[in-house]
Amino acid sequence: MNLLKPFEVVTSLTKYLIVTGWLALLFGTWFWYGYSDTHMFPTLGQVGEGFVGLWNEGLVTHIGSSLALCGKAVVIAIIVALSFVYLSPLPVIKPIANMISKFRYLPLTGIAFYITMLISNGRSVQTWILVVFMTTYLTTSLLSMLKDIKEEEFDHARALGCNRWEILWEVVVKGRFDYVIEIVRQNLAIVWMMLVTVESIMVAAGGLGFLIKNSDKFMNHGRIIALQLVILFVGLGMDYSLTKIRKLLFRYSTM
Repeated sequence: MNLLKPFEVVTSLTKYLIVTGWLALLFGTWFWYGYSDTHMFPTLGQVGEGFVGLWNEGLVTHIGSSLALCGKAVVIAIIVALSFVYLSPLPVIKPIANMISKFRYLPLTGIAFYITMLISNGRSVQTWILVVFMTTYLTTSLLSMLKDIKEEEFDHARALGCNRWEILWEVVVKGRFDYVIEIVRQNLAIVWMMLVTVESIMVAAGGLGFLIKNSDKFMNHGRIIALQLVILFVGLGMDYSLTKIRKLLFRYSTM
């Protein structure tokens, strides 16, 4: 078996050994640089102390605050993006959907500046920054999904006697809902990554971004790594949950 050959088929045991080897290399590197004179990374003990300190400061409450902010922003963004994408077959709506997609090149700082001018509540500012940010990427992915629908599916709906609105409902809305969940799962990672940055801009409402900003202020590297691990595993948990939901609702999906 040649592990350096492309498309090589490996057994489950081999996969397990490969993952174990990479993890051992990762922790070995961490241990080496953590206990060496350079102190590039905090030691495992410092990270453990960071976890204890974060727990005593209400880590669970801050995670709940971040999840609530993320959930609210994602729901609003999904409603906005789906509304424009599902109506994009209408010639009058299609330019708007394409324009929203192009807005993904706008910098976060500029978006935050104008939203702050329009909204005074700090939590609402955080929410709408994330909504604008996710809507642009979500609209782009959904438009690509719509473009990839084969013409044969539309022809099949026409052959069954469906009118244009029924074709839109059966082929685009109902026929691609499993794709929508997958697209939301992929874009959720982007929002979760940006959540910490948005929360660190306005720290009044707390959250994981607030904890990272405080830890960075006092150069507490153990707490920073501990928080990074928390953010990573919470994100992986959301990703896993959405994957399971999609497979449960659409057991025969070919994705």
